[in-house]
Formats: sequence, C-alpha cells, structure tokens
Amino acid sequence: MRYEKIREGVFLARPNRFIAQVAVDGRTETVHVKNTGRCRELLVPGAAVYLAEGANPARKTRYDLVAVQKGSRLVNMDSQAPNAAALEWLRAGNVFGPGAEIRPEYTYGDSRFDIAAFTPELALLEVKGVTLERDGAVMFPDAPTARGAKHLRELAAFAASGGQAYVLFVIQMEGAAYFAPNAETDPAFAQALRAARDAGVRLLAYDCRVTPESMAIRAPVEIRL
Repeated sequence: MRYEKIREGVFLARPNRFIAQVAVDGRTETVHVKNTGRCRELLVPGAAVYLAEGANPARKTRYDLVAVQKGSRLVNMDSQAPNAAALEWLRAGNVFGPGAEIRPEYTYGDSRFDIAAFTPELALLEVKGVTLERDGAVMFPDAPTARGAKHLRELAAFAASGGQAYVLFVIQMEGAAYFAPNAETDPAFAQALRAARDAGVRLLAYDCRVTPESMAIRAPVEIRL
C-alpha cells in the first residue's frame, strides 16, 4: 500500500489520542494521528515523523501522521495500513493461493471479520497491526483490548466447528526477532490467543518493508506463545 504525498516533520507533543503537534518547515502543524493506541515508545519529542497529506480540503487537519523513525527502524503506525497491506498480499496469492476470492469486512453470524477468503470453502481471517517493539521483539497489544480477545474467541469457535480460521499479525516494521503476545499489558488477550491456537486457529506473523511512502508485507516472523 502507498501514500500519495508525504512530508517529513519532527514530533513535538500529543495532546490527546487523535492529534499531535509536529514541526513542519519551521511551523507547528496540528495533525491527525492514525493510531489511537498509546505508542508512547514511538511518539517521543524530537522523533522524525512522516505525514500523509489528506485529499479532503474541508478537513480540520491537513496531514495524517503515518510513520515514525525509532532508532534505526522506520515504523508505520497507521492503524489502517495493516488491513490494506494484507489485502494486497492475500490477493497476490499468499496463504490461500492465486484462485481464492478475497473479501474485506465480511459478516458471518453476528460478527464482522477483517477478511474472508473463498477457496471455495470459507476461511475467516483477522488482521492485527503490531507497532510495539522492545529489544528486537515485537508484541501485541500495546494497550488492553477486550475487542481483540473477543475476535479470538469467535475465531476459535469457528475453527472448533470445522472452519478455517486465521490471525495475521502484520508487524509494521522490518527485522523483528520474534513476535509474542503482550501478556504483561493484556493477559486476557494472551490467554485467548493460546486458546485460539489450541482450537485450530492458524497464527501468522509477518514483518513489513516500510518506507515513508509505503508498506508491504515481507517475511515470516517466529511466534512465541
């Protein structure tokens, strides 16, 4: 997935979850943060950030904050990017093969799942974007997510009934040593992930090639539960 227009800036502050103050060409811009997670280890004063210019002239903020430099790593932190990258990757024939029909936002029963694949049998897949990194290891989530655990229980039930179910962790940076659930922050999610695995849900983790203008799924990463 690609962004049309990118500007570089310097992160100054984050007054709330939705906006940040960024220095751009000597002036301070209020920008939209496309990630409502904590991202405390990413958005630190002085960090180089990358902004995508919005296409709607009527919007209140001109830019979206989509990526940040963390040491030697460029991290995409756009919460919509993992789903977009996953759709491109799956439609290229990965996981389900080149003949599969891939549909986003698929309703099954009382729930909506990120992606459905028809091979022709139905497979359900949830995408989780990963931005939290510590000493080379990457973890999800960076804040408690009751919704994330609910998705896992629903996929586990689908798998237990004989369906094909997947969770794809899209790591929004390159070169992760391994992926693990963040049990310290959200023990319920970690427990639900192990239960989903035991019920037959297939767990996938892939890192991404990230540039200021793009993000694409790159290579598998070891999962440690």
